[in-house]
Amino acid sequence: MKGKNLAMLKLIQRDRTADSADGDRIEKQEELDLIDRAKRGDRGAGRRLVDLHKQRLHTFIWRIVRDTDMAEEVCQETFLRAFRALASFKREYRFSTWLFTIGYRLALNQMRARSHRKDVVADLSNAPAVREQQTPQERVLQSEQATQLRQIIWQEVDRLNPVQKASLLMFYREGLSCKDIADSLGMPVATVKSHMHRARQRLRVRLERLGVDDQDLMYLGA
Repeated sequence: MKGKNLAMLKLIQRDRTADSADGDRIEKQEELDLIDRAKRGDRGAGRRLVDLHKQRLHTFIWRIVRDTDMAEEVCQETFLRAFRALASFKREYRFSTWLFTIGYRLALNQMRARSHRKDVVADLSNAPAVREQQTPQERVLQSEQATQLRQIIWQEVDRLNPVQKASLLMFYREGLSCKDIADSLGMPVATVKSHMHRARQRLRVRLERLGVDDQDLMYLGA
């Protein structure tokens, strides 16, 4: 995509990110209040936190492990561990970033365990569902052409190592800064930037061979 079409799709990506990021619909102070209440044993506050972040976390985990059952298992374990360790939550972070940190590490453990078993084909048929009510911009991104392009890009992204894949996901899909990504992955900002640079370089070469513009990586946010 070039010129006007590229600019339009960038705008669509930004709109979709705002629509899909449930955790960003709540002000940070309100989120901190919910966390404080959950620490005191308020089950309603705990359920509210889960509802705010479960879809976003599930999508993030699924795009790493590419297996619906495993993603569901990792998400459940992520919330369990998060609430058990809620007293250690650092208030300067967003709750979603903390969840990504826990979920990413659990996903890596599951993938390592799976690597010792028979290879599992990526479960694409049960990908996170698209909402029934869509904006015109969303319908553009769900067109047959856009769907085919995303499939090509994701096939190449799946060939990246887990750290590179997670970095791209957090940057393109979640809109996190390199600092937030570094906090989630437990590594220096410079290392995150290096991983992202290498990932983009590898994708650029592979996508060019397939006739796909690397700027279409924006579809990772769809």
